[in-house]
Amino acid sequence: MSDEEIQSLLAGVIAISKRAGENILVVYNREFEVMEKEDHTPLTEADMAAHHCIVAGLKNLTPDIPVLSEESANVAFEERQGWQRYWLVDPLDGTREFIKRNGEFSVNIALIDGHDSVLGVIYAPTQGVCYFAARGYGAYKQADGEAASKITTQAWRGGALRVAGSRSHRGDSLDGMLEKIGDCEVISMGSSLKSCLVAEGSVHIYPRFGPTSEWDTAAAQCIVEEAGGRLTNMCLEPIRYNTKGSLLNPWFIVTGDRDIDWRQYLPENKKA
Repeated sequence: MSDEEIQSLLAGVIAISKRAGENILVVYNREFEVMEKEDHTPLTEADMAAHHCIVAGLKNLTPDIPVLSEESANVAFEERQGWQRYWLVDPLDGTREFIKRNGEFSVNIALIDGHDSVLGVIYAPTQGVCYFAARGYGAYKQADGEAASKITTQAWRGGALRVAGSRSHRGDSLDGMLEKIGDCEVISMGSSLKSCLVAEGSVHIYPRFGPTSEWDTAAAQCIVEEAGGRLTNMCLEPIRYNTKGSLLNPWFIVTGDRDIDWRQYLPENKKA
C-alpha cells in the first residue's frame, strides 16, 4: 500500500477505536465479572465487547484485509504467514488496570504491511485522548472535541532521565537498569500508554523486561517511530511482526533519543 492509501484509513480507524472505547466504558461503569483465559490472564466482558466492535468495524472499512485480535488469535501461522497486510488488534490493553479501575487502559489498533507497523491508533477511553500515526504522516495526540497536535520524542541531554515503568509488572531487571542510570525519575503507567509517553516527549525511555505479545506493541511502534523514536529489542533492532509461529515479543525498549546507545544501561543479562 502507498503511504497515501494508508493515511486515508486513519479517520476510519480512529472512529472505530472510539466506538470500542464507548463499549468498554459501559462495562467499566457498572459491576462486571472477571474470567481467566487459558494463559491465566484476565478477561472481562469489556474485552469481548471491544473485540466484536473493532472486528466488525475493520471488516466494513477494509473487507479484504484480515484481522488478528488478541481475542481471536488462534490463526495458524501456516495461514497468516501468507498475509501481505493485516490488522493487529488489542481490544482492551491493560485489562488488569481496567479491573483495578484506575483508568490506565487503551484500545490498540495497528496495520501491519509486510512485517512492519505502518498505522497505529491508541485510544484511552477514560481520558478521551487518542494517539495516532501513519507511515510518512507523523504522530499526533488528540483530546476528544479538540484539534490534533503533532507530537515528537524528546532528546536526553543530561539531568534526570524520565523512565516509564509498568504499574503491574515492575521487576528486578528494571531496578537493575535504574541503578545503572543513576539520576532518574520513574513514571508508573498501565498499558501501551507508557509508549505514548515516550512518543509525546513526557518520558525518555520505557524498557520492558517481561512477556508481551505482538498486539501489545504494534500500534505503539508506529506512533513512536513517526514521533522520532524507536521501539526495538534489546539489541536495538526494530520489532517485526508475523515472522514466526509464536506471537510473543522479545523484551523490548522504547526510546525517544536515537543518538544514544541505550544498551550501556541494560542489565548484563538483558543485552541479548
